[in-house]
Amino acid sequence: MAALVPDQRQVYFEDVEVGVPLETPGMTLTEAHVALFAGVAETRRALDPGAVPDLLPLCLSSGLGWRVPQPPLVVLAFMGFEWRFLQPARIGDTIRSRSRTLTKRPMREGGIIVEGREILNQRGEIVQSGRLTLLVARRPRP
Repeated sequence: MAALVPDQRQVYFEDVEVGVPLETPGMTLTEAHVALFAGVAETRRALDPGAVPDLLPLCLSSGLGWRVPQPPLVVLAFMGFEWRFLQPARIGDTIRSRSRTLTKRPMREGGIIVEGREILNQRGEIVQSGRLTLLVARRPRP
């Protein structure tokens, strides 16, 4: 998502480049993930054996974003998202997230970034995809 500057600790609106891909490491979905998610989300609906709740891969992909070799984006507000569930994820699948900035628009104190994101399984199949709209801070003036 951004061109890096040595010793940079945060990524601001000005640093973000349109079209630059960013991919997270993978994570294998386990029964423990499903049980913990069900407890937090208070999900009582019975799932098919081996099924994963639809929102679990989306939640985990956000966490995986902290494991990329890039400083964090300075997000001021999460403005919304459009999301599609294309095929089910199953226990034992290894998911990863791939994203890229689709558009950016400057504003006075920051800018709007629209990010396209895909969640892929171990076979490279897209299981979920969508767009996230973020308000991102401008770099502070010295």
